[in-house]
Amino acid sequence: MKKTIAILMTTVMAASVLLAGCGKAAGSGAAADGAAAGGTSINVQVGPSPETIDPALNSAVDGANMIIHAFEGLLKFDKNNDVVPGVAESYEVSDDGLTWTFHLRDGLKWSDGSDLTAEDFVYSWKRVADPNTAAPYGYDLLNMIEGYDEAEAGDVDKLGVSAPDAKTFVVKLTSPCVYFDKICAFAVLVPVQKATVEANGEGWSTNPATYITDGPYYMTEYTDGSQIVFQKNPNYWDAANITFDTIVWNLIEDANAAYSAYQNGDLSMIKDVPTEEIPSLAGNGEFNIEPIMGTYYVTFNCEREPFNDPKVREALSLAIDRDYVAGTIMQGTYSPATNFVGPGVSDEAEGSSFEEVTKQKYGDHFDTSNYEKDLEKAKQLLADAGYPDGQGFPEFSYLTNDAGYHKAVAEYLQSAWGELGLTMTVNIQEWKTVTADRREGNFDVARNGWVYDWDDPSNMINLLETGNGNNDGKYSNPDFDKAVDDARSTTDIKEHYEKLHEAEQIVLNDAAMAPVAYYNDFWLQKSNLKNTWHSPYGYWYFMYGSLE
Repeated sequence: MKKTIAILMTTVMAASVLLAGCGKAAGSGAAADGAAAGGTSINVQVGPSPETIDPALNSAVDGANMIIHAFEGLLKFDKNNDVVPGVAESYEVSDDGLTWTFHLRDGLKWSDGSDLTAEDFVYSWKRVADPNTAAPYGYDLLNMIEGYDEAEAGDVDKLGVSAPDAKTFVVKLTSPCVYFDKICAFAVLVPVQKATVEANGEGWSTNPATYITDGPYYMTEYTDGSQIVFQKNPNYWDAANITFDTIVWNLIEDANAAYSAYQNGDLSMIKDVPTEEIPSLAGNGEFNIEPIMGTYYVTFNCEREPFNDPKVREALSLAIDRDYVAGTIMQGTYSPATNFVGPGVSDEAEGSSFEEVTKQKYGDHFDTSNYEKDLEKAKQLLADAGYPDGQGFPEFSYLTNDAGYHKAVAEYLQSAWGELGLTMTVNIQEWKTVTADRREGNFDVARNGWVYDWDDPSNMINLLETGNGNNDGKYSNPDFDKAVDDARSTTDIKEHYEKLHEAEQIVLNDAAMAPVAYYNDFWLQKSNLKNTWHSPYGYWYFMYGSLE
């Protein structure tokens, strides 16, 4: 027998949102929020120009914020962070957990009016697995599917996905995955239109004429460094409940410029708030701070000397005063990291949080109250590695972008590591260059961070697995790889979390990276912007919002 899981869309959201009429897109120089030709428009800033908004290639939260407004996958997350139906109205899981069968809704259309079928998911998932695509998430999302190894090697037709008919999509796994429903709700695995993508190559996602979508919005303008304009998609299956006719994504790199535009009433929401303004915003009802599941950390290029030495990495990590960074530099908007996985991430085996179980079983890896002791240990480790007082250590650079606290943290690290006798230069690049250079290994040390895509500690711990497309530092340890593989393949919830705790301890003891702080999101949002929500994954949902 099969276990049938029929998931029906709740009507609560539909009842709570303000419906708006369909109108024309705001073109170049779109007006401020309010009445757009025949409809409603909103101007927001969630980041600078993204490296990409191709779902398969994106690995950054700013790009994902746009993608979730343009595309919809089999499943999606609601405002309570629960997995709910997307374009699949129901699904079934076999008793052994290895076969997932999704049933698509009737009458699905692309934004160009053509039919969307299960074959579109077959193509899109194979595209993510295809080595020619080089999708950063390919391994992490799909390695539990039958035939992934062959697909990753170039034979994509071996991937265990199929469409027995136009409305049925089947996935066959090699081992059960306790969080596979959350994977299916992730933005990378949305469908893309084969004919359009293959006819237009890499440029398909930056051209409004070829950015064919299946979600609430489609693109009408793409101006790099300026704005991306989304128009309501009348062919979206749930278009009746989408409120804003136009969303203008303002691509502003400079937080001060974003703040000025917000103050002038040109933007209804900005993610990048100038850090110097934060003290004056205390008590302001428009200034929001909410925890998100994520960790701000430093990545070491483990393929370059001397960062291939765990003693060097640990020395650099211990020389960071995490209390000072979070409490002073970040003005208390972040929390000092004591382990890799931070607050809010579940440990379902214990009915608790993963972080709390870590503290109970292992204690905190970093004692943030005793920095002087850590600094002395850092100096000894550096000497043990052959660099007493920093002698003989090569000059190196730290890659970062200049937004939020990133530059200030970089300058602090320059000073802190200078206490070890090391010389570091700060290499500031625009955001899309930082993400590309990290992925290509064009750095010595780099600022990094991860906000969870789904509530399971594996989503961040697995980043450091050999072969993971988001393993920017190319860290590799066979014991760690085995632990995460065991956690992935087991059907025992208790073993799943035990193996992930084991894996976390390995990377902490190896100083595979240097956790610095746990994330909170902070942003400004006009008080008349209602019915939007912010998720613990760092996404803002504007599609059901209203201006009052």
